[in-house]
Amino acid sequence: MNSNDLKLNQIQVIGSHNSYRIHPVQDMFNLMTGLNPELATELDYGHPSFDVQFSQHGIRQIEIDIYYDPEGGLFYYQRGNLFIGLPVASGIEELMEPGLKVLHFPDIDYRTHYLTFIDALTAVKTWSDANPNHIPIFILVDAKEEGLANVYPSLSGFTKPLPFDQDALDAIDADIRSVFGNDLNKVITPDDVRGTNESLEAVILDGGWPTIGESRGKVFFGLDNGGAIRDEYVADHPALEGRVLFTSSDPGTPEAAFLKLNTPAESIADYVTQGYIVRTRADADTEEARTGDTGPRDLALSSGAQFVSTDYYVADARHDTSDGWTDYSVALPDNMIARENPISGTGKFKGQEIE
Repeated sequence: MNSNDLKLNQIQVIGSHNSYRIHPVQDMFNLMTGLNPELATELDYGHPSFDVQFSQHGIRQIEIDIYYDPEGGLFYYQRGNLFIGLPVASGIEELMEPGLKVLHFPDIDYRTHYLTFIDALTAVKTWSDANPNHIPIFILVDAKEEGLANVYPSLSGFTKPLPFDQDALDAIDADIRSVFGNDLNKVITPDDVRGTNESLEAVILDGGWPTIGESRGKVFFGLDNGGAIRDEYVADHPALEGRVLFTSSDPGTPEAAFLKLNTPAESIADYVTQGYIVRTRADADTEEARTGDTGPRDLALSSGAQFVSTDYYVADARHDTSDGWTDYSVALPDNMIARENPISGTGKFKGQEIE
């Protein structure tokens, strides 16, 4: 047996949170701080482009937030700029085109490396094609509907995002197919794993994830949302038949295979042992980077969650100049890109990098 024989659920990698996001310009950040200091503290982070994350930091799980914009132009006007003396009209013609847009929050937290979902997917595919032997990359997609207009109904004049109805959810799958090809031969889909079985969950609980060798150079997708959006995505697609994304569905349902359990806990190991793939977070809201608390990080890694997400695969540079930050960071031992999972692995490759 070599490491390529390990299953997709038998490794562990580091991921990034809101991976597309660029820190707001200082004047906008100052505005956020004045309006909601606690929220501004939580948003005081940013990331380099995907290729840098993949090549320089070994990231193998990313997160992309998307908003529905079927007519185009919904996010062309960045209305928070009115308060900091910047043009409200972005001047970005790509934002006038129809299609799913990538940003964290309309009007005030809109800076991104990739304006559209297709832009972001293309960046992933370009890197993947240039590195065809890479460990599979998991892409978490968050379908967002929030804006100032619905978070603070008393405010008027701000962008009101559209709901993710069936058409919007279908657009996610369509964009992935448009970039990766309709055959999706570089994408691991629920159908690939489920085969002819009526239950995806039954397959993964019986060791049915593909091997690393079979998965190299590929990507796979998960829907970050639960609740109504997830249920709408699953509707009319039993066990995710014909769908591209895995969903964070409750164990015991035929589509359950991936679980989003953001808060690290020892109980994650139980799900990993059963065969589920789990994403958890090592840190949140910049708190651990400020306090230096490594408890959640260490618990996330020891839990066996296959994807341990962080904003700090590199320590915040400000720790050198400010007492408000520490050298907190998240990495696998010896900065491995991937390691055998400490819970679901075979134990034959302990301490070895799987790259």
